[in-house]
Amino acid sequence: MSFIKNFAVIVPMANEEKDFYPFVESLAKVLGSLKSGTVYFIVDNVSVDRTFALCKKISKEDSRFITIWAPENNNVVCAYLIGYKEALKNKHDVIIEMDAGLSHNPNDIPLFLEALKNNECVFGSRLIKGGHITSNVYRKFLSVGGTIISNILLGTNFKDATSGFQGFHAEIVDKFLNYNILSKAHFYQTELKYLLRKKRYVEIPIIYRSPSPSVSKRVIFNSIFVLMFYFYKRITLKAKIIQ
Repeated sequence: MSFIKNFAVIVPMANEEKDFYPFVESLAKVLGSLKSGTVYFIVDNVSVDRTFALCKKISKEDSRFITIWAPENNNVVCAYLIGYKEALKNKHDVIIEMDAGLSHNPNDIPLFLEALKNNECVFGSRLIKGGHITSNVYRKFLSVGGTIISNILLGTNFKDATSGFQGFHAEIVDKFLNYNILSKAHFYQTELKYLLRKKRYVEIPIIYRSPSPSVSKRVIFNSIFVLMFYFYKRITLKAKIIQ
């Protein structure tokens, strides 16, 4: 089986000291098996443990890992977009976004690369056959409920609208980097899926292990605001889309 060789993986890193080495070792093993790939760690002031030092150390030891210090970040969405910009600048053919701390399994990266051979976008889904959410009932409710509500209000048909493990061809990344993303936190993934709904995409099963069941009220309020913004645009026949 042949894979896309020139790929990047972007990972926001915040307070990941506890699971840093298991996560990095798993990533390194996957990169080694594929004999290619570059990982971009994006670290900002939210991280107060030794994450930044550990990232710099691994980057010094292994050129496949690049650490980006981004103190100007206002939220996690800024971290994702900075990672995308850096990977795009370095001319990677495809870019995969994932969470740290083994929330997402690095062993799934080859599945994304395989699916990206015939699709412009690949979205990880915890809510299709083979997918799973390892978390409490509250977090599962937010994921399932968020998907149902988003599909109803936005007229989409995603099996999992809130998952953050996803991959894109570089030309797709270039398009959404030039769009004003409204989300400041978790709803960013749903917003991106909505904007890219007319692109050629596929959902593939993933298993998500949530390190924390909590979601702040500020995050929920921002999600509701962005959802209602796009719902309003839809019912006024001004639906947004990335061409």
